[in-house]
Parts: sequence; structure tokens; C-alpha cells
Amino acid sequence: MKKKVIILGGGISKERLISLETAKSVFKELKKNKNYQSVIVEPNSNFLKKIKSFKPDIIFNALHGQFGEDGYIQTIIESQKISYTHSGVLASAIAMDKEISKKIFLKNRILTPKYIKYNYNKKNKNIISLIQKKLKFPVVIKPINEGSSVNVYICTRKNLIKNLKKLSIYNEILIEEFIPGREIQAAIMGSKKLGAIELKPKRKFYDYKAKYSVKAQTKHIIPVDLGKSKMKELMNTSLKAHKLIGCKGITRSDFKFYKNKFYLLEINTQPGMTKLSLVPEIANFHGINFGNLIEWILKNASKNR
Repeated sequence: MKKKVIILGGGISKERLISLETAKSVFKELKKNKNYQSVIVEPNSNFLKKIKSFKPDIIFNALHGQFGEDGYIQTIIESQKISYTHSGVLASAIAMDKEISKKIFLKNRILTPKYIKYNYNKKNKNIISLIQKKLKFPVVIKPINEGSSVNVYICTRKNLIKNLKKLSIYNEILIEEFIPGREIQAAIMGSKKLGAIELKPKRKFYDYKAKYSVKAQTKHIIPVDLGKSKMKELMNTSLKAHKLIGCKGITRSDFKFYKNKFYLLEINTQPGMTKLSLVPEIANFHGINFGNLIEWILKNASKNR
């Protein structure tokens, strides 16, 4: 008997197009696998009707960003009592909230860039002097709950106010110290330390374009040139963060490596599965091809995650 799989893709977040790419990649791969019958479904008003008519055994969550990666869709799926992939309600919500996850990292002695919270509804007259006192320039400004480096800016004292205005669609954002150094990302697969990859963007930093555009010519370096003990430290920190947040399935943790120290920027509970995506590249390097990776994710699916 073929297992029936709904691949959830698209959605309404700013990462909609990337989510559709992930969904198409997964669908294409499952088409080759005789054990599965799959369909791509949008998480719109017809989603629950589709569940009732298709009667899936598993839901592969290929959504990215808000409403797909933050506990919302997970809550709906849990209510339907169907097995699904990736992290559950609480872990998704915590990982998506950069402030809460940072607090957990700091409490558990995981280095993460220092930050202050900026509220658009309050008068922030002294923001420049506050930054100079607590963080120093340059700084990074970012939404609290977006992924894929959406609306992330590196700011100097000169362009801070101009860039802050660009993010005024949010009530609150984070202003974070800028950590220079190497961009290194590490993947966890269940309780297995899968591996790492280094990124050398030609752009200012590993932003949305550097992540998803071939034209950006971001250099992917694997294996990562780190000593044995540093690689062990990196992978141990990734697994520690994965467990602390309560994640399931696959996660990817994003680090900066500077002055021999790893700074954890964030943990991603639903990493992309496109041709340019990092987790499939890491898995492939370690002998797990794309088909086997997708099958592992499906077999790892469960209810009450």
C-alpha cells in the first residue's frame, strides 16, 4: 500500500516562493518513489477539505516563515491527528521567535550576539547613544519572527534611522551587535550530528539573494576547514540548541565564527529543500542522497510533536 503524503507548500509569508520550490523538489523526488502517492496543497481555506478528501498518512510541511514555521500550521495539523514532519507547535514557535530563542541560548551558555529590542510604539530618541553604549556600530537590525534573512540590514550610525524606517511594518525588532567572521551552518538529523557547510557570499552578508539566487554566486565550502576539536564544538552546540528548543526531525543552525568562537545566530526548524539548499548538500556530502533524506524525514513524522 502506497503511503499518501500531502506536501504543504506556498503559504502567505514572505518566503512563499522558496516554500513552493521546496514543495516541488519534494514532490518530484516522491514521484520516483513507488512507496508514496503525493500531492502539493496550499494552506488556504480549502486545506482541511483537502485533508478529508485525500486522507493523507503524513503531511510533509514544506512551508517557510510566518504561519508555516511558527507553530500556527502545526496546531491545525495536530488538531487533525495526522502525522507530520519537522518540529512541533512549541519548538516551532520558540525557534521562530529570535528573542525567546536567544534568551534560551544565553541561559544555557551558548554564545549569541548581544542585542536590544526596539519598539516602534515607544519614543526612542536616544537609540544611537544606547547602541553605542550597549552594542557599538555596526549593528544588524532584523524582525523578531521572519526567516531567510528577510528584512535584515547591516547598519552604520549614518544609515541606521533610514533602515529602521524600512522595518516600521513590525511593532518590534531586534538590534543586534554585528559579528564579523566566517558564516558556518550546521545540520542536525534527529539526534545525529549530520555535518556543516561554510558560505562565502559575494554580497555584504548571507542575505535572501545570497541564499536563493544562483547569480549571487555564494561559494559553498564543504568540508569546512576547522580543526577536529572546533568541528566537534560546532556540532555539539548545534545538537544542544536543537534539544534545548525541543526540535524534531531536521534543523539547521546558523553560526558566525569569529576570533575562535562560535556565535549562534538562529536555529531553523524547516530548512529549505531546493537545489541551492544547504541541508541536502550537507547530507549528500555525508552519503545521504536527496531521495533518502526525504524518506528519512517522512519516516520521522509523527503526531503530538
